[in-house]
Formats: sequence, C-alpha cells, structure tokens
Amino acid sequence: MNQTFGENRWEKMIVRIEASAQLCADVVAGEIADLIRRNEGLNKKTILGLATGSTPRGVYRALIGLHRGQGLSFRNVVTFNLDEYFPLERSSHLSYHHYMWENLFSHIDILPENVHLPRGDIPLQEVAAHCQEYERRIEKMGGLDLQLLGIGRTGHIGFNEPGSQIRSRTRLITLDYMTRSDAASDWQGFHRVPTRAITMGIRTILQARRVIMMATGEHKAPIIRTAVEGPVTDEVPASFLQSHDNALCILDVGAAQELTRLRAPWLFGPLADQGIQWSEDLIARAVLWLAEKTSKAILKLTDEDYNMAGLQELLATVGSAYDLNLGGFYRLQNAITGWPGGRKDGSSPKPLRSAFSSLFPKRILVFSPHPDDDVISMGGTLARLADQGHEVHVAYQVSGSTAVSEEMGDRYRAFARAFGDSSFSDKHDGRSQRAFIRRLETQAAARICGIPEQRLHFLDLPFYEKKIPTERVITAADISTVSQLLDQLQPHQIYAAGDLNDPHGTHRLCLEAVQAAMRSQASLAWAKGCEAWLYRGAWGEWALHEVDLAVPLSPGEVLRKRRAIFQHESQKDQAMFLGEDGREFWQRVEARTCATADAFNRLGLAEYEAIETFARWRTLYE
Repeated sequence: MNQTFGENRWEKMIVRIEASAQLCADVVAGEIADLIRRNEGLNKKTILGLATGSTPRGVYRALIGLHRGQGLSFRNVVTFNLDEYFPLERSSHLSYHHYMWENLFSHIDILPENVHLPRGDIPLQEVAAHCQEYERRIEKMGGLDLQLLGIGRTGHIGFNEPGSQIRSRTRLITLDYMTRSDAASDWQGFHRVPTRAITMGIRTILQARRVIMMATGEHKAPIIRTAVEGPVTDEVPASFLQSHDNALCILDVGAAQELTRLRAPWLFGPLADQGIQWSEDLIARAVLWLAEKTSKAILKLTDEDYNMAGLQELLATVGSAYDLNLGGFYRLQNAITGWPGGRKDGSSPKPLRSAFSSLFPKRILVFSPHPDDDVISMGGTLARLADQGHEVHVAYQVSGSTAVSEEMGDRYRAFARAFGDSSFSDKHDGRSQRAFIRRLETQAAARICGIPEQRLHFLDLPFYEKKIPTERVITAADISTVSQLLDQLQPHQIYAAGDLNDPHGTHRLCLEAVQAAMRSQASLAWAKGCEAWLYRGAWGEWALHEVDLAVPLSPGEVLRKRRAIFQHESQKDQAMFLGEDGREFWQRVEARTCATADAFNRLGLAEYEAIETFARWRTLYE
C-alpha cells in the first residue's frame, strides 16, 4: 500500500500505511539504520529511545538482520527504554530488561554500559530519585535522537495512561485496567499483572528529535483513529504527538482501517487524487455507509442524501441514487442464505460460487483457534451445517490450557481423587490436565451442535506452548500439522477465524498457519475448488460492506448455540482473558448477532432474530 500523507483536515500528524506489519518493521529499521550510519560518519553517538511489546519485535529482528548481513554496528549507540513494571526483578522472564536482551541486545554489538532501562527491582523509597537520575542521563547524552513507540488501547504511550499530563517526566504510575487486561495472557491471569510501572513522561518523549509511533493489527484501529484524527487531550496521551514537529505514525492496514482515508476515502478528497477507483466493493461500502449515517433503509436514499454526504463524485459516476440503492440492497440480500453448505437438490445459494457449489453433501472443515471459538463465533451455522447432512469436521488449533484457572484444575483433581483415579491427581502435570478439561468441554459442545466426536481434531499446535505469549511465532511444525489434516480431509469448504481483533494474538497466528498450509497445497485440485470463509467472534464483527455470507438464526437456534457455549464451563462466569469487555463471551456474541440482524432490518431487509456473518477469504493464497 505505502501511502503517506502530511497533516490534513482529518489526520493531524503524518501517517504512513504499509501493507503488512513486516513492511512497517522494515521501514522503521531502515530509518534507524540510516540514522546510526549517518551519525557514525559524523563521529557522533546515536541516542535511541526503545519500546517493548509485540509490535517493535519485528523492528528488532530487522535490525539484527542488518547487523549480521550488512555489518551495521551498534557500538556507537546508546539506548534508553521507555518503561518497566514495578516491582519486578530484572531476572524475571516478564521483565522488559529480559525482553530487550532476548530480542535485541544479546544479538548485536552494543556495549552493555550504553544500555539503560528503568529498574523495577529497587525499593519504593528510591524510585523518585531513580527517575530523576534517568532523566539526567538522557539530558547528559544530549536528548534522544529517535524515540520508538507503540500505542496501547487506552491511548497510552510508554505507560503514560489516560490523565497523564504533557509536562510529565519519568515517574511511577498506576496502570489502567485495560492495560493490565491486555497483558493478562502474558502473566497467566489478570490478578498477576503488576498494578504499577515506571515510565518515561510525555515531556521526555516529546523532546526526542524524531518520534515514530507504530501500530499493527485491527484491535488498534479504534484508538489510532482517536489519536490521529481526534483532539489533543490527556484522555488519549498518544494525541500529544500531534504537537510534535517530526513525528511519524506508521501503521499496517489493519491498524489503519478506521482512519477516514480507508473507512470513507470519498471524504478525504477526490478518489483520483488518491489513486483510487470506484470499484464494486467501494461503491457498496459507500451506499451502506450512507444508509447507516442517515438512518435510512437503503432503498429510501435520495440524490440529495448522496450530495449532502460528500458523495457527489459517486452520484456523477453511476448516474442516480436509484441504481446505487439497488446495487447496495441486492449485495446484502444475496448474501443471506439458510443453506451455507448448499441445498440437497444440488442448487447453490448465491453466496456460494466454488467448483463444489452444487456438491451435496460437502466435507466441511472449521478451524477453531481456541476450543470454544467454533461455537462462540459460528455455533448456529455449525449446527445448521451438521443438521443439513454435511460431513462437518472441527479442528481445534491450540489446547487452550492457559485459560483454565487453577481453581478449576483443583476441582477436577478433587473429583478424580474422590473416585480413586490417581492418574489425574498429580498437580505437576497441570497444563496437560487443563488441556484435557478444555477437550472434554469441547466434545460436549460439539454433541449439542450434532458433530460426532470422531470428527473433532485436536491439533495442539506447538507455537502455543511457548511460555511467554508475546514470543509465539508460527513455525514449520505448526504449518505441517495443519497441512497433514488438510491433506487427509481435502475439504470442499473451510471456515477459519478472521477475528484479528483478538488482543492476545492467537487468532492471528492460527490464521497464518492455515494460510501457509493452504498455500503449500494450492496447486492440488481439491484446494483450487475449496471455498474459504472467515468468521468473527467475541472480539468484533464484520462491517456490513464486508459481509459476503449471512446465515440467519431462529430464536431456537440462538438458544441451542447458547447451550453449546455453556458446555465450556471453565470459561463460564469469569473467563481468564475477557479483555476490557466484562461480559461473558456468550453475552457478547448474542448481543452482536442480534445487533447484526437489527442492522439488516433497519436497512430494509427481512427481520431475523440473529445473523452470523462471514467474509469470503479473498487473500487465501497470497
């Protein structure tokens, strides 16, 4: 994609959008490398402010590659990290001290005395003096040449949570609930996440000569829009970067998707000036956007509505609101089907258009990242596919063991002991026991959906077994496991989790594994004809213009889906990693699917109790 815009009516800082997280990392690493080489030529040290988390890890990998492959030296580099949890020993595998040495410092030639991180292992009464000394060291080095930042979903930069003042310096701060919630999977539970941290202040960050804020992933899109397009406010500390003369916000497409230039590019200026054409998909997006904006049914939109909303260019291109309305209406109407796998008579609903569209029954493979994502995300569709006679298989990609509380494990062990089963009583094998609990729940949920146990596949992908979630990456072993199942089943239809709002990253990695496995078999006849759909779950919903398949649910089907979700007892009442939304998963998805049905109804389509939606996986083999 590689779009860069300066300040404008909508974006109040310079924003660059790249097609992928890897490209973002390469761009940032390239700029850092150029800075180091330039300063080295001037016999100057380079003073870098560094960040932690999953987003900067790609930058550090790229820098290591430049060090090893192009001889980039870090002997003239001095670093100051943004933050550290408090209290926390440096030796902890969860400390940012450990993170930096694991992900960068131990792989390059930086001098240990040039590395500076706030200390989380000092007595509380020494923290204030330590913070003042940290500021003095930065000042002594002449300030930061470049500060690298991520952004939290609260809008924090460093650990400057909402309410942080623009004049703030390095200090001890109390962490926001959402920040701790997002870190819960790293710490094996919200209650284990420290409540405080030491962080550079806003003023310290803004005094850097260059600031680069990175964000990747759809879950960052809402806060990016607020920080970039909203007002400067201490409620969103990242918005203070709007006042910096040399700040860059670099995003992948997922993190940028809520920005006006992607969400409604017609508001950004003439499409030709942006290198964009009025495609069929973009026209449909504009029509649905206008219907929602005006709170009108699609077929009631008028020429005046289009003109008043800044869509004069579209109206002039197509010719009339009548034609635009019909196109938008039929796009959604044609997505609705009660036969997501096709009909018994071999006729194919309009959304289905693969080589196997008329085949009945179909062999269908549903990929579920966690043991409950299948019933949470598409439980109604899952049951309907099974009831309609298709051969439905479900592949559970990870064990889900980390989401089972110790209390739940203790309960099962007590039950086993009461009935003389010693095989389940030894607590040292707790992780495999928790995985077994999730497997039992999965089998119970599948029975309610009409799927026999022999069609359930527990892949236990190796990447998930990494102790630290942020260190999880897909490897050849993960891809091979998925490939073997695909080769065994050769499905006619695939459903996979496109719920990339999942803040813990498991869904994204699981999707990567499926895509890589499908690419390896792309030349095979079954793969060429296979139809692939992406579903959303507890973390988000498809926008209406993204919906290609919509499966309506009756009140009875909604209750059946709820019963299936309830079988996941370990996730009931208080799941370990709910995120900032305190509702249980079944409550979230019922509210979401009912809201989707209401949205269809408001737009002038038929009224249903609930609707599960899917998007065609268009980039399956890219």
